[in-house]
Amino acid sequence: MLPKQYRLKKKSAFKATYKVKNSSHSGGVTLFAGILKKDESPTKVGFVVSKKVHKRAVRRNRLKRLMRESYRIFLKNGDVGNSQKYLSLIFVGSENALEKSFAEISSSIHKLLMRL
Repeated sequence: MLPKQYRLKKKSAFKATYKVKNSSHSGGVTLFAGILKKDESPTKVGFVVSKKVHKRAVRRNRLKRLMRESYRIFLKNGDVGNSQKYLSLIFVGSENALEKSFAEISSSIHKLLMRL
């Protein structure tokens, strides 16, 4: 699980990140990046899987757990590329990512982080 200081929680923070319209997509996962930061605060990260993707909460939560764990491992290894320059990031899972394994989700997230 991500430490508290890295979690994006507030609805206003999610809206502000979506409003920037800086996004990229890879393998069923979309990454929205917020504005560039001016200070040395940690980058906040949010994970979203809409109810429209699948009606079962178990399936949605599994995808969120896979994305969260993948990002946590990259953060621990310091392999997050330029993503630490942004104030906030949001990973959005789509229907294509539901059936993928951890390795496939992890590679998609890594591609997105390196693209930033």
